[in-house]
Amino acid sequence: MDATLALPLLIALIGVALFFDFLNGLHDAANSIATIVSTRVLRPQYAVMWAAFFNFIAFLFFGLHVAETLGTGIIDPSIVTPQVIFAALMGAIIWNIVTWIFGIPSSSSHALVGGLVGAGLAKTGGDAIVLSGLLKTVAAIFMSPMIGFMLALLLVLIVSWVCLRRTPFAVDRSFRGLQFISASLYSLGHGGNDAQKTMGIIAVLLFSQGYLGDTFYVPFWVVITCQSAMALGTLFGGWRIVHTMGSKITKLNPMQGFCAETGGAITLFAATWLGIPVSTTHTITGAIIGVGAARRVSAVRWGLAGNILIAWVVTLPAAALISALFYFAAGLL
Repeated sequence: MDATLALPLLIALIGVALFFDFLNGLHDAANSIATIVSTRVLRPQYAVMWAAFFNFIAFLFFGLHVAETLGTGIIDPSIVTPQVIFAALMGAIIWNIVTWIFGIPSSSSHALVGGLVGAGLAKTGGDAIVLSGLLKTVAAIFMSPMIGFMLALLLVLIVSWVCLRRTPFAVDRSFRGLQFISASLYSLGHGGNDAQKTMGIIAVLLFSQGYLGDTFYVPFWVVITCQSAMALGTLFGGWRIVHTMGSKITKLNPMQGFCAETGGAITLFAATWLGIPVSTTHTITGAIIGVGAARRVSAVRWGLAGNILIAWVVTLPAAALISALFYFAAGLL
């Protein structure tokens, strides 16, 4: 395809990718602010501004390993075409919208991975898949909430022991302040991991069309644009999912909110440095369940948690199916 002729289509596809990034911020705003809102440390309108700022500056603290994984580690970059990228994005966007409407905290990240897999399979079959990268990502579906759960549970136990001789009022006042730090760290992790996924999609599209030369990399303008789109989406918030994450799973106080956010942030920081595209939704949900279980097992609404787990399992294949349908539909045009 001639580069000049491809330019309008390329610009349109970059616009679709940025729309997905915006939806990612909108859909996953709950992950960054649910705990700090539910503990009434910040009002929702201030919480989203706080989260959006740290979403935006995340590129200053992390490398681009996750973008490289999404760009070259899920499907073979040599089979990438505008049709493949369009189908992958539409699979992720449609699934995100469906889960957002019903207030289901599913994973935008794994919707995008599912979209790539579905489009790649529709184009060339099993040869399109980079098995090592896909297996690493699928393993993270199960590992990230477990790690978030264990870290949050451990933090609650440590903090409870440290604060044993303090009054509940003093503990509450201290952790209201500390939650600003934990929410900032979680928002950094969220922006660092999630925005890079769209960076990888745009970069591999540019690479496939010959705009990056012979070496895959992520241009700086792509980094800034993706961070901005995610921050803007976070500003609009995802209030249905905030309610589910912040109060329906378990009730939180500031100390528990701090432990959940800190446990989740540690998990996201480690995954981002390792280049693993984990789900911020999975991570913070596991952490919230962990702090609830530390209080007592019955404090967690396990039925709701089970429904969320089902949504997690369904996300990747559902997005892949939608993506494959869009790939075939686009081929008919």
